[in-house]
Amino acid sequence: MQNQQWRHTGGLTRREILALLSSAACGLLPSAGAPVASAAVTAPIMTRPIPKTGERLPVVGLGTSRVFDVGTDAAQRAKLLKVLRALIAGGGKVVDTASAYASAEPVLGALLAQSGLRPRVFIATKLEADELTEAGIEGSLKRLQTRQIDLMQLHNVSAPNQSLAVLRQWKERGLCRYIGITSTFHGAYPAVEAVLRQQKPDFVEIDYSLDALEAEQRILPLCADLGVATLIARPLVKGGLFRKVMGQPVPAWAGDFAQSWAQFFLKFVLSNPAVTAVIPGTNNPAHMADDLGAGRGPLPNAGQRQRIIEFIHSQG
Repeated sequence: MQNQQWRHTGGLTRREILALLSSAACGLLPSAGAPVASAAVTAPIMTRPIPKTGERLPVVGLGTSRVFDVGTDAAQRAKLLKVLRALIAGGGKVVDTASAYASAEPVLGALLAQSGLRPRVFIATKLEADELTEAGIEGSLKRLQTRQIDLMQLHNVSAPNQSLAVLRQWKERGLCRYIGITSTFHGAYPAVEAVLRQQKPDFVEIDYSLDALEAEQRILPLCADLGVATLIARPLVKGGLFRKVMGQPVPAWAGDFAQSWAQFFLKFVLSNPAVTAVIPGTNNPAHMADDLGAGRGPLPNAGQRQRIIEFIHSQG
Protein backbone atom coordinates (compact mmCIF):
# COMPACT_ATOMS: atom_id res chain seq x y z
CA MET A 1 0.00 0.00 0.00
CA GLN A 2 1.02 3.61 -0.42
CA ASN A 3 -0.94 5.35 2.31
CA GLN A 4 2.09 6.74 4.13
CA GLN A 5 1.21 10.28 5.08
CA TRP A 6 4.80 11.48 4.69
CA ARG A 7 5.10 10.40 1.09
CA HIS A 8 6.49 13.20 -1.09
CA THR A 9 4.48 14.06 -4.21
CA GLY A 10 7.15 15.93 -6.09
CA GLY A 11 6.99 16.38 -9.84
CA LEU A 12 3.55 17.94 -9.52
CA THR A 13 3.13 21.16 -7.61
CA ARG A 14 0.46 21.34 -4.91
CA ARG A 15 -1.51 23.67 -7.18
CA GLU A 16 -1.29 21.23 -10.10
CA ILE A 17 -2.36 18.27 -7.97
CA LEU A 18 -5.30 20.22 -6.58
CA ALA A 19 -6.28 21.32 -10.08
CA LEU A 20 -6.24 17.74 -11.29
CA LEU A 21 -8.20 16.42 -8.36
CA SER A 22 -10.68 19.27 -8.45
CA SER A 23 -11.52 18.66 -12.09
CA ALA A 24 -11.72 14.92 -11.49
CA ALA A 25 -13.93 15.24 -8.41
CA CYS A 26 -16.31 17.51 -10.29
CA GLY A 27 -16.63 14.97 -13.08
CA LEU A 28 -14.82 17.16 -15.61
CA LEU A 29 -13.32 14.20 -17.39
CA PRO A 30 -12.46 14.16 -21.09
CA SER A 31 -14.47 12.14 -23.53
CA ALA A 32 -13.09 8.75 -24.48
CA GLY A 33 -9.87 9.16 -26.44
CA ALA A 34 -9.63 12.92 -25.89
CA PRO A 35 -6.56 14.48 -24.24
CA VAL A 36 -6.83 15.52 -20.60
CA ALA A 37 -6.94 19.29 -20.26
CA SER A 38 -5.19 19.81 -16.94
CA ALA A 39 -2.24 21.85 -15.79
CA ALA A 40 -1.00 18.72 -14.02
CA VAL A 41 -0.66 16.78 -17.26
CA THR A 42 2.12 18.04 -19.50
CA ALA A 43 2.32 15.04 -21.83
CA PRO A 44 0.17 12.03 -22.67
CA ILE A 45 0.79 9.00 -20.51
CA MET A 46 2.80 6.26 -22.19
CA THR A 47 0.92 3.24 -23.48
CA ARG A 48 2.10 -0.23 -24.40
CA PRO A 49 0.38 -2.87 -26.52
CA ILE A 50 -1.18 -6.10 -25.38
CA PRO A 51 0.86 -8.44 -27.62
CA LYS A 52 -2.04 -10.74 -28.56
CA THR A 53 -4.23 -7.94 -29.95
CA GLY A 54 -2.28 -4.69 -30.17
CA GLU A 55 -4.76 -2.94 -27.86
CA ARG A 56 -2.78 -0.31 -25.95
CA LEU A 57 -2.92 0.21 -22.21
CA PRO A 58 -1.60 3.14 -20.15
CA VAL A 59 1.52 1.96 -18.32
CA VAL A 60 0.34 3.08 -14.86
CA GLY A 61 -2.79 1.62 -13.30
CA LEU A 62 -4.20 1.00 -9.84
CA GLY A 63 -4.25 -1.96 -7.47
CA THR A 64 -7.09 -2.44 -4.98
CA SER A 65 -5.73 -5.04 -2.56
CA ARG A 66 -6.48 -3.90 1.00
CA VAL A 67 -6.93 -0.24 0.02
CA PHE A 68 -10.40 -0.82 -1.50
CA ASP A 69 -11.51 -3.13 1.29
CA VAL A 70 -13.67 -0.48 2.99
CA GLY A 71 -17.06 -2.19 3.06
CA THR A 72 -19.97 0.24 3.22
CA ASP A 73 -18.01 3.13 4.76
CA ALA A 74 -19.39 6.10 2.80
CA ALA A 75 -16.52 8.48 3.58
CA GLN A 76 -13.90 5.95 2.50
CA ARG A 77 -15.84 5.14 -0.65
CA ALA A 78 -16.01 8.82 -1.53
CA LYS A 79 -12.24 9.07 -1.17
CA LEU A 80 -11.72 6.03 -3.37
CA LEU A 81 -13.96 7.53 -6.03
CA LYS A 82 -11.58 10.51 -6.09
CA VAL A 83 -8.71 8.07 -6.61
CA LEU A 84 -10.52 6.52 -9.58
CA ARG A 85 -11.29 9.94 -11.03
CA ALA A 86 -7.66 10.98 -10.61
CA LEU A 87 -6.56 7.80 -12.40
CA ILE A 88 -8.82 8.44 -15.36
CA ALA A 89 -8.26 12.20 -15.52
CA GLY A 90 -4.52 11.52 -15.58
CA GLY A 91 -4.77 9.11 -18.49
CA GLY A 92 -4.80 5.82 -16.56
CA LYS A 93 -7.20 2.96 -17.15
CA VAL A 94 -6.20 -0.40 -15.59
CA VAL A 95 -7.69 -1.29 -12.20
CA ASP A 96 -6.75 -4.64 -10.68
CA THR A 97 -8.81 -6.47 -8.06
CA ALA A 98 -9.73 -10.01 -6.98
CA SER A 99 -12.40 -12.10 -5.34
CA ALA A 100 -9.93 -12.69 -2.49
CA TYR A 101 -9.60 -8.98 -1.68
CA ALA A 102 -12.52 -8.99 0.77
CA SER A 103 -14.90 -6.14 -0.17
CA ALA A 104 -12.63 -4.63 -2.86
CA GLU A 105 -14.53 -6.13 -5.83
CA PRO A 106 -18.01 -4.99 -4.75
CA VAL A 107 -16.69 -1.58 -3.68
CA LEU A 108 -15.02 -1.08 -7.05
CA GLY A 109 -18.09 -2.30 -8.89
CA ALA A 110 -20.39 0.03 -6.99
CA LEU A 111 -18.16 3.07 -7.51
CA LEU A 112 -17.83 2.46 -11.24
CA ALA A 113 -21.55 1.85 -11.69
CA GLN A 114 -22.70 4.82 -9.62
CA SER A 115 -20.26 7.22 -11.26
CA GLY A 116 -20.73 6.00 -14.82
CA LEU A 117 -16.98 5.41 -15.11
CA ARG A 118 -17.14 1.74 -16.07
CA PRO A 119 -16.52 2.38 -19.80
CA ARG A 120 -13.34 4.28 -18.92
CA VAL A 121 -11.75 1.46 -16.92
CA PHE A 122 -9.99 -1.77 -17.87
CA ILE A 123 -11.00 -4.16 -15.07
CA ALA A 124 -8.58 -6.96 -14.24
CA THR A 125 -9.82 -9.38 -11.61
CA LYS A 126 -8.95 -12.85 -10.33
CA LEU A 127 -10.58 -16.06 -9.14
CA GLU A 128 -9.03 -18.83 -7.08
CA ALA A 129 -8.63 -22.29 -8.63
CA ASP A 130 -11.69 -23.62 -6.77
CA GLU A 131 -13.76 -20.68 -8.07
CA LEU A 132 -13.38 -21.57 -11.75
CA THR A 133 -17.06 -22.45 -11.97
CA GLU A 134 -20.20 -20.87 -13.35
CA ALA A 135 -20.97 -19.60 -9.87
CA GLY A 136 -17.48 -18.14 -9.69
CA ILE A 137 -17.67 -16.06 -12.88
CA GLU A 138 -21.28 -15.05 -12.23
CA GLY A 139 -20.33 -13.89 -8.75
CA SER A 140 -17.47 -11.79 -10.06
CA LEU A 141 -19.65 -10.18 -12.73
CA LYS A 142 -22.30 -9.42 -10.13
CA ARG A 143 -19.87 -7.95 -7.62
CA LEU A 144 -18.29 -5.76 -10.30
CA GLN A 145 -21.71 -4.81 -11.73
CA THR A 146 -20.58 -5.41 -15.29
CA ARG A 147 -21.58 -7.68 -18.17
CA GLN A 148 -18.01 -8.31 -19.23
CA ILE A 149 -14.67 -8.34 -17.42
CA ASP A 150 -11.70 -7.07 -19.37
CA LEU A 151 -9.19 -9.50 -17.87
CA MET A 152 -10.00 -12.61 -15.84
CA GLN A 153 -7.01 -14.22 -14.15
CA LEU A 154 -6.41 -17.45 -12.27
CA HIS A 155 -5.08 -16.27 -8.93
CA ASN A 156 -1.80 -17.68 -7.62
CA VAL A 157 -1.25 -20.51 -10.08
CA SER A 158 0.65 -23.35 -8.40
CA ALA A 159 0.29 -26.43 -10.59
CA PRO A 160 2.56 -26.73 -13.66
CA ASN A 161 -0.15 -28.67 -15.52
CA GLN A 162 -2.88 -26.11 -14.77
CA SER A 163 -5.46 -25.91 -17.55
CA LEU A 164 -7.00 -22.60 -18.55
CA ALA A 165 -9.77 -24.25 -20.56
CA VAL A 166 -12.55 -22.81 -18.40
CA LEU A 167 -11.19 -19.29 -18.77
CA ARG A 168 -10.98 -19.78 -22.54
CA GLN A 169 -14.63 -20.86 -22.60
CA TRP A 170 -15.58 -17.71 -20.71
CA LYS A 171 -13.60 -15.66 -23.20
CA GLU A 172 -15.37 -17.35 -26.14
CA ARG A 173 -18.72 -16.59 -24.50
CA GLY A 174 -17.81 -12.92 -24.12
CA LEU A 175 -17.75 -12.97 -20.32
CA CYS A 176 -14.18 -11.70 -20.39
CA ARG A 177 -11.97 -10.22 -23.10
CA TYR A 178 -8.60 -11.56 -21.96
CA ILE A 179 -7.38 -14.34 -19.68
CA GLY A 180 -4.31 -14.64 -17.50
CA ILE A 181 -2.54 -16.12 -14.50
CA THR A 182 -0.95 -14.54 -11.44
CA SER A 183 1.54 -15.30 -8.70
CA THR A 184 3.52 -13.29 -6.19
CA PHE A 185 5.10 -16.44 -4.73
CA HIS A 186 8.57 -16.95 -6.14
CA GLY A 187 8.47 -20.62 -5.17
CA ALA A 188 5.67 -20.98 -7.73
CA TYR A 189 7.78 -19.61 -10.59
CA PRO A 190 8.40 -23.08 -12.10
CA ALA A 191 4.63 -23.56 -12.30
CA VAL A 192 4.16 -20.08 -13.75
CA GLU A 193 6.79 -20.78 -16.41
CA ALA A 194 5.23 -24.13 -17.28
CA VAL A 195 1.73 -22.70 -17.63
CA LEU A 196 3.00 -19.78 -19.69
CA ARG A 197 4.68 -22.17 -22.13
CA GLN A 198 1.83 -24.66 -22.32
CA GLN A 199 -1.23 -22.42 -22.13
CA LYS A 200 0.11 -19.11 -23.50
CA PRO A 201 -2.38 -16.85 -21.68
CA ASP A 202 -2.90 -13.26 -22.71
CA PHE A 203 -1.52 -11.86 -19.43
CA VAL A 204 0.53 -12.75 -16.39
CA GLU A 205 0.57 -10.72 -13.19
CA ILE A 206 3.67 -10.98 -10.99
CA ASP A 207 5.55 -8.90 -8.45
CA TYR A 208 8.63 -7.05 -9.67
CA SER A 209 10.42 -4.21 -7.93
CA LEU A 210 13.80 -3.02 -6.73
CA ASP A 211 13.38 -5.45 -3.84
CA ALA A 212 12.21 -8.35 -6.03
CA LEU A 213 14.28 -8.67 -9.18
CA GLU A 214 13.92 -12.41 -9.87
CA ALA A 215 11.12 -11.86 -12.39
CA GLU A 216 13.56 -9.84 -14.50
CA GLN A 217 15.66 -12.94 -15.07
CA ARG A 218 12.93 -15.57 -15.44
CA ILE A 219 9.37 -14.46 -16.08
CA LEU A 220 9.66 -11.22 -18.04
CA PRO A 221 11.99 -12.55 -20.76
CA LEU A 222 9.72 -15.57 -21.22
CA CYS A 223 6.68 -13.29 -21.55
CA ALA A 224 8.50 -11.23 -24.18
CA ASP A 225 9.30 -14.40 -26.14
CA LEU A 226 5.74 -15.75 -25.92
CA GLY A 227 3.92 -12.47 -26.51
CA VAL A 228 2.28 -12.34 -23.08
CA ALA A 229 1.33 -9.00 -21.51
CA THR A 230 2.51 -8.32 -17.95
CA LEU A 231 0.91 -6.55 -15.02
CA ILE A 232 3.30 -5.71 -12.18
CA ALA A 233 1.96 -6.03 -8.65
CA ARG A 234 3.71 -4.62 -5.59
CA PRO A 235 6.07 -2.35 -7.56
CA LEU A 236 6.51 -0.26 -4.40
CA VAL A 237 6.78 -3.29 -2.06
CA LYS A 238 3.70 -2.22 -0.08
CA GLY A 239 5.45 1.02 0.89
CA GLY A 240 8.68 -0.71 1.87
CA LEU A 241 10.76 1.21 -0.65
CA PHE A 242 9.55 4.54 0.74
CA ARG A 243 10.65 3.53 4.21
CA LYS A 244 14.16 2.88 2.92
CA VAL A 245 14.54 6.47 1.73
CA MET A 246 12.47 8.27 4.36
CA GLY A 247 13.67 11.83 4.87
CA GLN A 248 15.93 11.83 1.81
CA PRO A 249 15.50 13.83 -1.41
CA VAL A 250 15.46 12.11 -4.77
CA PRO A 251 19.11 11.96 -5.95
CA ALA A 252 20.12 14.83 -8.21
CA TRP A 253 21.37 12.39 -10.84
CA ALA A 254 17.82 11.02 -11.19
CA GLY A 255 16.28 14.44 -11.79
CA ASP A 256 16.04 14.05 -15.54
CA PHE A 257 13.56 11.18 -15.22
CA ALA A 258 12.05 11.25 -11.70
CA GLN A 259 10.63 14.12 -9.67
CA SER A 260 9.44 12.01 -6.73
CA TRP A 261 10.35 8.74 -5.04
CA ALA A 262 7.25 7.05 -6.49
CA GLN A 263 8.37 7.96 -9.99
CA PHE A 264 11.94 6.87 -9.17
CA PHE A 265 10.74 3.39 -8.15
CA LEU A 266 8.02 2.97 -10.78
CA LYS A 267 10.13 4.18 -13.68
CA PHE A 268 12.76 1.61 -12.83
CA VAL A 269 10.13 -1.09 -13.34
CA LEU A 270 8.71 0.54 -16.47
CA SER A 271 12.16 0.83 -18.03
CA ASN A 272 11.98 -2.93 -18.59
CA PRO A 273 10.31 -3.15 -22.03
CA ALA A 274 8.65 -6.47 -21.13
CA VAL A 275 6.46 -4.66 -18.59
CA THR A 276 3.03 -3.71 -19.90
CA ALA A 277 1.72 -1.82 -16.85
CA VAL A 278 2.38 -1.31 -13.15
CA ILE A 279 -0.51 -1.41 -10.68
CA PRO A 280 0.54 0.29 -7.43
CA GLY A 281 -2.16 0.38 -4.78
CA THR A 282 -3.25 3.60 -3.11
CA ASN A 283 -6.24 5.15 -1.36
CA ASN A 284 -4.83 8.67 -1.71
CA PRO A 285 -5.84 10.76 -4.77
CA ALA A 286 -2.65 12.86 -4.64
CA HIS A 287 -0.53 9.71 -4.60
CA MET A 288 -2.46 8.45 -7.60
CA ALA A 289 -1.65 11.65 -9.46
CA ASP A 290 2.01 11.30 -8.49
CA ASP A 291 2.15 7.66 -9.62
CA LEU A 292 0.78 8.63 -13.02
CA GLY A 293 3.82 10.88 -13.45
CA ALA A 294 5.86 7.71 -13.86
CA GLY A 295 4.07 7.21 -17.16
CA ARG A 296 5.37 10.45 -18.63
CA GLY A 297 8.78 11.67 -19.73
CA PRO A 298 12.02 9.72 -20.10
CA LEU A 299 12.73 6.38 -18.50
CA PRO A 300 16.09 5.50 -16.93
CA ASN A 301 18.64 4.07 -19.35
CA ALA A 302 20.75 0.97 -18.69
CA GLY A 303 23.40 2.89 -16.79
CA GLN A 304 20.83 4.69 -14.67
CA ARG A 305 19.03 1.42 -13.94
CA GLN A 306 22.21 -0.06 -12.52
CA ARG A 307 22.83 3.07 -10.49
CA ILE A 308 19.29 2.87 -9.09
CA ILE A 309 19.85 -0.75 -8.00
CA GLU A 310 23.15 0.12 -6.33
CA PHE A 311 21.61 3.12 -4.60
CA ILE A 312 18.70 1.13 -3.15
CA HIS A 313 20.94 -1.71 -2.02
CA SER A 314 23.13 0.82 -0.24
CA GLN A 315 20.12 1.89 1.84
CA GLY A 316 20.01 -1.49 3.60
